[in-house]
Amino acid sequence: MTRISIWLLRNLRIKWLLALVLLAPVTRPVCADIYRYVDEDGVIHFSNVPNHYRYRLYISDGKMDYQAYFDRYDKIIRQASRKHGVDSSLVKAVIRAESDFDKHAVSHKGAQGLMQLMPETAKELDVADSFDPKENIHAGVRYLKRQLNNFKNDVSLALAAYNAGENAVRRYGHRIPPYKETRTFVDRVLRYWDEFNLQRQNKY
Repeated sequence: MTRISIWLLRNLRIKWLLALVLLAPVTRPVCADIYRYVDEDGVIHFSNVPNHYRYRLYISDGKMDYQAYFDRYDKIIRQASRKHGVDSSLVKAVIRAESDFDKHAVSHKGAQGLMQLMPETAKELDVADSFDPKENIHAGVRYLKRQLNNFKNDVSLALAAYNAGENAVRRYGHRIPPYKETRTFVDRVLRYWDEFNLQRQNKY
């Protein structure tokens, strides 16, 4: 075999191996569940390997998405919103920011359920089971309404109070406290609120 033939054979083998490596991820079947979480800076992360405690199921093999969650909890949200006079899109935005519609969510601080009620808040609001969607949503909306009343329907301040406590908002002169978590939470809820309002407008 000539030197040219050997050179061509070696190069063809390398090219075939390179092609197999490059094509391997493409030809791999896509069938895993997709998980999602939003970090403290508002960056959204997706993965099929939930290696962080904040990951929540976003899309399953059964193509489950947010619409499934809306359908599941929408009736409760509308009932609680009407009863307490809070915009239903705002309630959805709080739930999405707090738990990403995971009724089993528990924060590192101990907040529980869809609207992430702290145990002492849940006790004050006579909640027997924070993981029960109906109890959690009704109590969470009552608590949100209280904050709206406390701060004259200023939504940003009410959200800050929902997250950090009303005393923190008062302590900083009726302004959003300079806590990164609280400011990120307020910004995120307001953004989701806009999205849900737009979806509602497009629906009708």
